[in-house]
Amino acid sequence: MSLYITSLNSGSNANCYYVGNNNEAVLVDAGLSCRETERRMKQLELSMDKVKAVFISHEHTDHITGMSGLSKKYQLPVYITDSTLQNSNMPIEQHLIRSFKQSGIISIGDLKVTPFKKSHDAADPHSFMITGNGVNVGVITDIGYACKRVIKCFSQCQAVFLESNYCDTMLRTGNYPYHLQKRISSDQGHLSNAQAMELFQRYRSDNLQLLILSHLSKNNNKPELVEALFRPHAGNTKIVIASRYEASPVFYIEGKGHEISTIKTKRKTTKNEGQLSLF
Repeated sequence: MSLYITSLNSGSNANCYYVGNNNEAVLVDAGLSCRETERRMKQLELSMDKVKAVFISHEHTDHITGMSGLSKKYQLPVYITDSTLQNSNMPIEQHLIRSFKQSGIISIGDLKVTPFKKSHDAADPHSFMITGNGVNVGVITDIGYACKRVIKCFSQCQAVFLESNYCDTMLRTGNYPYHLQKRISSDQGHLSNAQAMELFQRYRSDNLQLLILSHLSKNNNKPELVEALFRPHAGNTKIVIASRYEASPVFYIEGKGHEISTIKTKRKTTKNEGQLSLF
């Protein structure tokens, strides 16, 4: 059974990632509106009926905008820590709240979701590894640095959504005030291109087939910079740059041999300019 993987959107305007098999799927974060999530799923020929749960990494707006609407309309359980829920200031129907802690593996049908703590300026931030049919998919964004938990997850994965948020030079020489530069580049901020590259070069598994570089800053990064940095070191890993304006193609990985393919779907490109941008 294959795992299907796509970024519905990735950036400080909205984040939403899809991982599923033939029978069930999960969304990690719900930064798009409910309507926009539905629209992009339809473009990719993915069914909302297969989505069985939403996992929330932290309470920043670009990760939770569609959380309440999606959960209510589709009666989806929302896996969220108590502190993140409290700080989100968004309603979820009580019977759909699923509080989780770092130590537990959560089963969603044949999918296993492993939450782990990360370093970010939020109440109780977590990243996730989703496992199905022997394939591990990491969703590792909004991290200030690659701690031991991040390294452990990354080194086990066949596919990873990995943050590559900013170019050091662009951040340093741009128009952001000094205090915001320090926040972004701190151990509780975001991962730079250079830090993402170091993690990739030092800790990737020989079985890493797909690296989706994610959460690129609109003001402090450029997709072509990230592409030029990673492509020469890709080896057997497929490198993809997730967009802040549209969904990525759907990729699927076969459990046996971890072979990766791209599903071709009919998609209309529509920039998502209406979402709130944090950085």
